[in-house]
Amino acid sequence: MPGSGFRGNPRQLWNAFRWSVKGLHAGWRHEASFRLELGLALVMVPAGLWLGDGALERLALVAPIFLVLAAELLNSAVEAVVDLVSPGFQDLAGRAKDMGSAAVFLLMVLTVLSWTLVLVPRFL
Repeated sequence: MPGSGFRGNPRQLWNAFRWSVKGLHAGWRHEASFRLELGLALVMVPAGLWLGDGALERLALVAPIFLVLAAELLNSAVEAVVDLVSPGFQDLAGRAKDMGSAAVFLLMVLTVLSWTLVLVPRFL
């Protein structure tokens, strides 16, 4: 479609999907934190969809969980690249890893805050 911005073909789309699945598999295989967070997501996503009252509440409960998973994968990617280019301890390398970890932590805080704001008023 002219002007649509999509210039790819179905094969490119399929390859992108395969690479994404490969990344999820690598996260599962190599990252204990990702496995733990995915396990929690398998419980929390259905719970959020069930507990949410309407689309916006469901979104507020479920979206932060996916953001945590995405940030964990990005953090793991940063750590892998840092380890590749800087095997010894470097201050900047440590800072990059710490910032990636902080991003995941902040999204975990967002998850707790969202669940608290949506669910606590129901019990008060």
